[in-house]
Amino acid sequence: MFALAGCGALLAAGCAPAGHPAARPGTSPPGPAPASSGSGSAGTPSGSPEAAPPARGSVTVTGEIAKDLESPWGVAPLPGGDLLVASRDKGTISRVAAATGAVTQIGKVPGVAPGGEGGLLGLALSPSYASDRMVYAYFTTESDNRIARMRYDEQRDAGQQLGAPDTVLRGIPKGLIHNGGRIAFGPDKMLYAGTGETGDTGLAQDRKSLGGKILRMTPDGQPVHGNPEADSVVYSYGHRNVQGLAWDKDKRLWASEFGQNTWDELNLIEPGVNYGWPEAEGKAGKPGLRDPVAVWKTDEASPSGIAWAQGSVWMAGLKGERLWRIPLAGAVPVAEPEAFLMGKYGRLRTVIALGGDRLLLVTSETDGRGSPEAGDDRILTLTVR
Repeated sequence: MFALAGCGALLAAGCAPAGHPAARPGTSPPGPAPASSGSGSAGTPSGSPEAAPPARGSVTVTGEIAKDLESPWGVAPLPGGDLLVASRDKGTISRVAAATGAVTQIGKVPGVAPGGEGGLLGLALSPSYASDRMVYAYFTTESDNRIARMRYDEQRDAGQQLGAPDTVLRGIPKGLIHNGGRIAFGPDKMLYAGTGETGDTGLAQDRKSLGGKILRMTPDGQPVHGNPEADSVVYSYGHRNVQGLAWDKDKRLWASEFGQNTWDELNLIEPGVNYGWPEAEGKAGKPGLRDPVAVWKTDEASPSGIAWAQGSVWMAGLKGERLWRIPLAGAVPVAEPEAFLMGKYGRLRTVIALGGDRLLLVTSETDGRGSPEAGDDRILTLTVR
């Protein structure tokens, strides 16, 4: 309760206090450079040398796929280009037609209990979606956060197209804050999930807890070969609140993480590594703890979704109301992070790579912390370099 009270006053700001002085993005107190990804990890094998992207990038908003969405969070592109979009607060999944922007509810996820930062969060399609039609969802219930899968039957009536949920993993701690929620299937076809420590900071260092972790499991929710412990889905620990997961072209896993008072983070994820929270925030340089690759002042970011495209990680900022570009040569930044769309579309929640130079960007003005205007929330198409 003390942890919740300490952060409760900050809910309107994404649990990050305002008033920090301006700071140069990508910098923090000196610390050792992050180690590059090594081989032998199913999710993060090392890659061959690659050409560095340009230090300066560009973003062009090329269109608007949908508008007037309520608390959109997770997005899963369907074969053919349409999108499945989760409403955090309504607990529904809708289909957005890419060609027309028409929004059709396909069903409501049973058991979703919205509240604070909880509700219906991340979405992902099964690696075998063409044959099994399974949609995975991460959501908050009255007792926990969990991951379930549901069959999407397009032949049924609109609003009734989701089958009964089959729970894949339960028992992820829930709270008013820091519920994590991003899920994604990796290049190894395993399911990854970013979780939060719910404001109870000790959970992040508790290897037995699923809170404050990145999890890796089979599509059935079982621990998988290559995890640090054979009987556990815990892949990495020491996280505060992970809401972004993405792989680069060499299969390295990247994750964005909310800081507390000072530094938001972009981390290169490797199995069994301790990312420091609550013993460290930002580049602390403490033995046994992995420093982030890049950091931001909390009022410049409060990061949620990330995507990899054109040699860079692209990171959506909630409180920061901007899209960050982090250009990388392998695992090493080649220039300081660069901000785009500052304040133009408000809070930004989710970024989806569509291949090549195309991204989707989802705004988050109707989540109770924004200042929604006519047309919010939106899904935008971007061309990036």
